[in-house]
Amino acid sequence: MLEDMIAQLDNVSLIYHEPSRETKAVSSLCLAVRRGEFVSIVGPSGCGKTSVLSLLSGLYPPSEGSVRVLGLTPAEARSRVGYMLQRDELLEWRTIERNVLLGLEIKKRLTRESREKAMELLEKYGLGDFKRAYPAALSGGMRQKAALIRTLAFGPELLLLDEPFSALDYQTRLMLEDEVRTIIKQGGLTAILVTHDISEAIAMSDRVAVFSSRPARVKREFEVRLPGSAFERRSAEGFSRLFDEIWKELDHDERGA
Repeated sequence: MLEDMIAQLDNVSLIYHEPSRETKAVSSLCLAVRRGEFVSIVGPSGCGKTSVLSLLSGLYPPSEGSVRVLGLTPAEARSRVGYMLQRDELLEWRTIERNVLLGLEIKKRLTRESREKAMELLEKYGLGDFKRAYPAALSGGMRQKAALIRTLAFGPELLLLDEPFSALDYQTRLMLEDEVRTIIKQGGLTAILVTHDISEAIAMSDRVAVFSSRPARVKREFEVRLPGSAFERRSAEGFSRLFDEIWKELDHDERGA
């Protein structure tokens, strides 16, 4: 049903205009994300995955086609969309508490109630004891968790995650993938994750969209119906088969066949 669609891209193209050339990053791309769904996007390096997040967040208008978020244009929906980047972007001179409140301050939505909610999130997700600490005192995984809480604090209806675990060591990645999937699912949130890691995409998602090489289009989509947490899914029956199918799609594309 249309009211269940959080994000829709219909025949979308995006062309970057530079002084010396034009680059077509996205071409005739169609993708729809339902309320409460977790969708991952994988594809060859430089294919235009992050460009799709830029379209959904309103950073760039489409050159062709239509982009709707929560039934609105991305610009109209911007205050209801959270964007988590590869780097945590925490401000080193602000405590974790003040970093978490930063988004609320910028959006002029910092009230006693919103502050209390943010502090509840810090406690709930294990950072309550570090709210007076500065980012330098936290591990990479803890910093990313603080960045996620900062994003969740203003109550976004759509989360855009741009390779948020890419700078972390493998063990920390596994732990954080598990926690973030649990946070998103328990909160009934809708999320779109861009990642180069096929295993991560399968472990965290309800659906994986495989993009072609640039200009990006949706080449194939895979439903993920595996039980358990993100960590448990990695050893579930069917995980390896799904990994191989997605890998073949990527390998086939990059070989130019």
